[in-house]
Parts: sequence; C-alpha cells; structure tokens
Amino acid sequence: MSATTTGHQTDEAPDGPGSAPNSIVKIVFASLVGTAVEWYDFFLYGSAAALVFGTLFFPSSDPITGTLLAFGTYALGFVARPLGGVIFGHYGDKVGRKKMLVVALFLMGAATVAIGLLPTYASIGVAAPILLLVCRLVQGFAVGGEWGGAVLMAAEHGKDEHRGFWSSFPQAGVPLGNLLATGVLWVLAFFQSESTFEAWGWRIPFLLSAVLVFIGLWVRMSLEDSQVFKEAKAELSGVDRPHLPIMEVLRSYPREIAIAMGMRLAENISYYLFTIVVITYVKEYLDASTDVVLTALLIGAAFQFFLIPALGALSDKVGRRPLYLTGAVGVGVWGFVFFGLIDSLDQGQVLLAVVVGLFFHSLMYAPQAAFFSELFGTSVRYTGASVGYQLASIFAGALAPIIALQLLGDASEKNTIAVSIYLASASVLTVVAVLCAHETSGSSLRHDRVLEDS
Repeated sequence: MSATTTGHQTDEAPDGPGSAPNSIVKIVFASLVGTAVEWYDFFLYGSAAALVFGTLFFPSSDPITGTLLAFGTYALGFVARPLGGVIFGHYGDKVGRKKMLVVALFLMGAATVAIGLLPTYASIGVAAPILLLVCRLVQGFAVGGEWGGAVLMAAEHGKDEHRGFWSSFPQAGVPLGNLLATGVLWVLAFFQSESTFEAWGWRIPFLLSAVLVFIGLWVRMSLEDSQVFKEAKAELSGVDRPHLPIMEVLRSYPREIAIAMGMRLAENISYYLFTIVVITYVKEYLDASTDVVLTALLIGAAFQFFLIPALGALSDKVGRRPLYLTGAVGVGVWGFVFFGLIDSLDQGQVLLAVVVGLFFHSLMYAPQAAFFSELFGTSVRYTGASVGYQLASIFAGALAPIIALQLLGDASEKNTIAVSIYLASASVLTVVAVLCAHETSGSSLRHDRVLEDS
C-alpha cells in the first residue's frame, strides 16, 4: 500500500462518520462482551484446577502433585493457542475478522459446557482426565483465535489518535471475564460447603457459560469487517500468487514477532502468578481458606476492568513504550513483595498485594493491543498479532503455574524468592524487547510490507 505508517485516518468508523452498522462504540462493545465470555471460560478452568480438579480427576496423587497434574492440562490449553492463532489468523486475514470471531466463541462455549458435564475419575476412571484434556485443548484453540480478531475489530475501526483507548476495551474483557469467573466461584464458596462444591457445585459456573456464549454470539453476528481490511483484501485480489499469511508474516515481519513475544513474557507470567498461582499458594502452601484471596481477586479484577481503558487512553498521549517499560519493571520488583503480603493472610495486605500487582500488569496490558496491531501490516495483522501473542503464551502463562509450583517446592519449606527471581528475569527480557520496538502511538494502520513487496 502506498500509505505510510505516519498518516492519520479521518473517520472514527471506516464505513463513514456515524455509520450505524459499524459505529465504534458498537464494535468495541461487541469485542468486550465476546472477549469477556471467552476469558470467563478460560480462567474458570484455571481456578477450578487450583481448587478441585486435582482431587476429582487425579485422585491417586497427593494434593500438590494432583494440582500440578491439573495445571498440566491447564498448560496444554496454552499449547493449543498458537495453533488457534495461526489457523484463525490465516482465515481471518483471508475471509474476514468477524466470521472467525463467531467460530472462536462457539468453540469455547461448547468446550466449557462439556467440562461442566464431564464425569469424574471416580465414575469413568482414566477416561475422565483424557476427556478433560480434549476439552482444554479445544478451549486453547478457540482462545488462540479470539484475541487477535477481537483487538483488530476495535483497532481497525477507530481513529489513529484514539486507538490505544478503543483497543484497550477488548483487553478489559480479560479482567471482566476473570471477574465473572471469580465472582461465581466466590458466591458458590459462600453458599456451599467445601464438600458440596467438590461433589457438584463446581459444575455450575461451567454450565452458565452457555448463557454467556449465546449473548456474545448474538452481539457479534451484527458486526462487519473494517474498511482498512476491505481495502487490503481488494488489493490482494489483484495479486497473482496465493495469499499465505503465516508464511508472509514470517518472511516480512520476523523482528516484530520476536518483539511481541518478548513483550508478552513479564505481562503474561505476572498475571498468572498474581491471579492463578496465588490461589494454590494459599490453599496448599499456607493451608488456609481461599476466601480471602478470592475476595482480593474479585476486587482486583473490578479495579483492573476500569483501569485498563484509562491507561489505554493515556498511551495515546504519552506513547505505548513508557507505560510498558514502567509496568515491566514494576512487576519485576513487586514479585519480591507480593508473597510476603500474601503470607500475612490479612485481608488488607492480600488485597494490596493483588491490586498493586494488577496495576503494574495493566501498564503493559492496556497499550498492548494497539501496540501489537501497529506492528503488522493489514494483510497479515491477524496472523502476526496472534502468533506473537499466543506463541509467547506457551513459554509464559502456560508454564508459569508449573514452574512456580516447582520453584516453591515442598509446602513445609516454600521458596518464594525463587519465584520472585523467575518473574524478575522475565521482566528483564520484556524490557529488552520494548527497547527494541519503535514507538507506534498515532501511526496509521494503512501500511503493509507484504503488499509493497507484491
């Protein structure tokens, strides 16, 4: 394309100012709702793995080993995410973002409801964890295709100078999904005994997913693809060679993929330590009720839901890199404070640990959608953003709970410093990646090396 990366769009919605079918508010709302449903389903598994899956699906192991095995199936969901990113990205760059988002949401909902209906090990033996694994793989595949499409629907429809703000709303769908998942579990824990929850209560939040998915599908079906994408698709139709997004993004944007992966490390690892591992830490290592940490996570998710759009807007003013660097350094330092506050089991200190951790995380996560969208050209943007984002998840979020529990060691001699060093190391790598990236705030999305080379 002939447009440079420093140009500016003039319309808030590319189909024209005030375009009703594709108004930016409607698009952002649809992206937020769909993303929240997807991540409600995904986080629900992580919380259930920490609370009950070790006992129900791996009963022959001791509690910590059983939880490790449950987190093993949890991690496999991350392994499937890059595959989902590649396949959904490929077709999203070829046939459109909207269609693939609908498919992703449907698959996620089907897998989550299926988990809620699964018989346990006590009923069908080894087939139970195998079926759980299959459902988790489908979840990972679906969420791998969700993120790139959702953020691009917002990024490609808004003004260049407001992209950080609008693109941050799909990001806010993540804490909203976590808020919903944690909230449902908190309500169940409040009204049910531990034995009742383990017997059948844990199934309720998974089955509730069917209602949320229906709402998300209804909203997403009314969307249209952006004018930026339509222009790129029309230009590609005049090119003789076949359009193979994964090959083209690897050939034209290898540096950007590496930068995106590096930027994900501290962000992704810190989030799962602060929201998932902490549940297991309180339950198994401190031998305490999870009520105090679930309450803190509930408040923290609500705080982050409102914080992310505010920081997204700030990134439009001061740039993506300053916020990202501050967040990366912040989580690296906070990791050394976090576990000491959790050890107190005091509601105020636990809340402080979670909220400050999520604040530093948000400094990275809020500008991330716009940042990643601006790194890649339109014809491979879905694939490039998804691959960079999801491939890093294998080395970051997927392994974070497993590595953290291994580093913590035995419950009687827990080694929290080792986990803090692990997080700090990831922070250093993320800082290097951000320093290697150019500032992209305010740049146009009408750029594409693939089309220029063709």
